[in-house]
Amino acid sequence: MKILNDPIYGFITVPQERVLSLIDHPWFQRLRYIKQLGLSHLVYPGALHTRFHHALGAMHLMGSAIDVLRSKGHDISDEEALGARIAILLHDVGHGPFSHALEHSLVDGISHEEISALVMDRLNEKFDGGLTTGLAIFRDKHPRRALHQLVSSQLDVDRIDYLNRDSFYTGVSEGVIGGERILTMLQIVDDRLVVEEKAIYSIEKFLVARRLMYWQVYLHKTVVACEMMLVETLRRAKQLALNGTGVFASPALLQFLTARHDRTSFQDPAILNDFLKLDDHDIMGAVKVWAGHPDKVLSTLSSDLVERRNLRIRLQNEAWDPARVKELRQRVAQQLRISEEEASHFVITDKIVNNAYDTSRDRIELLFKDGSLRDIAQASDNLGIQALAAPVTKWYLAWPRWLKDA
Repeated sequence: MKILNDPIYGFITVPQERVLSLIDHPWFQRLRYIKQLGLSHLVYPGALHTRFHHALGAMHLMGSAIDVLRSKGHDISDEEALGARIAILLHDVGHGPFSHALEHSLVDGISHEEISALVMDRLNEKFDGGLTTGLAIFRDKHPRRALHQLVSSQLDVDRIDYLNRDSFYTGVSEGVIGGERILTMLQIVDDRLVVEEKAIYSIEKFLVARRLMYWQVYLHKTVVACEMMLVETLRRAKQLALNGTGVFASPALLQFLTARHDRTSFQDPAILNDFLKLDDHDIMGAVKVWAGHPDKVLSTLSSDLVERRNLRIRLQNEAWDPARVKELRQRVAQQLRISEEEASHFVITDKIVNNAYDTSRDRIELLFKDGSLRDIAQASDNLGIQALAAPVTKWYLAWPRWLKDA
């Protein structure tokens, strides 16, 4: 039906008219204007690819995975194959601007996965039930659970695409994985997605790459600092708006600044429609205007973000001394002539967790020639892989770089 040129995989074919109609829908086209890596381009200038790129790439990989499994004798109907493609195509359709930053500032108690499911429900109505199978696979309600694992598990096509894609655009070569080999070695046993033992080294590299990409890109300390600046900027703008102070914003963004919205709110089609009008441009357009706002906190946060005066940030293995945090907040309050409570927008402490392989979730199992299954952490003779099953927690403290002698 349609051929697209992708920098990672070359030509991608859109397999069916229903999929093309979904890609052309305004709610999916919005993903063109939401960057895949949020503010990571402030550290890696090439990281300007979008959720749109990623969703198409993941859809392409899903097609490859289905072809491999069919070639090995697994009976996957055309409707199931289409449903799996639809599920992965739309898995990120509920992402807001700058992805996770919005989940911590403008909306309460609802994740982008839940919003994606709500959007898919609405689209299913518009497509006269044509997304029913895809929705069942996405929500893990379909009898073929292995199809859901291709969408969301420890070794899904989502992760395979974003590791290679994010590595390509950031230039961080440690993220490159043998995605094609992993897909070629997929198998299904007792309706569980497993990998043939020949792929053991590719899986090891996949897990190591995931750990390294988190430290070098997703949880890079400067990226974390910039994202916290955006979160605090949005929180301050919302605080002012809820108290009746005028703040510039597009109509859709104003909806989320002037009222609190949670899981219940999103049952209202009008609220969901407004959310689906938001993209990165709404946020940065407002932030640029807020740089001149009379509120000292909002204007300083915004101008620092726009002009990349990012917070200084330090990491350590234990929580930071509250006395140190308080001292920094007092100094910020004194320098800006604001309250200590307001200074908490500039001095931020919290923890970040890197867990490359979560054994509490679906495990990555290797299928051996004798038919036995073994978890990758036990099957691998690489001690580093076993270590990856343990999460690593680091605590950060961030404060303004313009704070002298801090």
